[in-house]
Amino acid sequence: MDINLTNILVLLTGLISYMAFNNRELFNRLKHYPYQEHREKEYYRMLSSGFVHGSMTHLLINLFVFYQFGGYVESYFVLHHGLVLGRVLYLLVYLGIIVLADVASYYKHKDNPSYASIGASGGVSGIIFIFCFLNPWSMLGLYFIIPIPAIIFAVLYLYYSSWASKNSNDNIDHDAHFYGAILGILMLVVLIPSSIKQFLSKIIEDFPWF
Repeated sequence: MDINLTNILVLLTGLISYMAFNNRELFNRLKHYPYQEHREKEYYRMLSSGFVHGSMTHLLINLFVFYQFGGYVESYFVLHHGLVLGRVLYLLVYLGIIVLADVASYYKHKDNPSYASIGASGGVSGIIFIFCFLNPWSMLGLYFIIPIPAIIFAVLYLYYSSWASKNSNDNIDHDAHFYGAILGILMLVVLIPSSIKQFLSKIIEDFPWF
């Protein structure tokens, strides 16, 4: 296994999550809890919540997906900005998405003491969408089984996250999934503007039915 930031983040997230599984006090200190953040100014939770998970299944799915796509995105940043700056920017993008993706649920639930959320899904969504933007016709496995073009997956993902945010009561932070995905693409095009040209080129030249 190559030593890169993606692998380090996978290991760090796994370690912190495992520690929190066995320490409820630690879990409660790290989770995204808008009510507490608003009253006690514990804004660090918007970042720390990305390193704890609700179950081993939740953790393993997020880490597997992040590992699958993060290495590609990290390499893309390194290609365009060099080894050191590229990795620094990649790290800032991933951590920045985790934080900013929680802003919507913070304002929605800052007066709701019963709401809290955890998990790296917001950051992982951003990384997946960067990959989808750069490889719109790559085939992804919907539910790990059904092959679907990345761009179609992205549209369906955004639609479902938006719908679930308004209609679901499952305590999953669908807002973080939605905004994390959008933030990933926005950060990419700001930091690597040429990615827009790559996206348009692949949409046209690699269209699978031409």
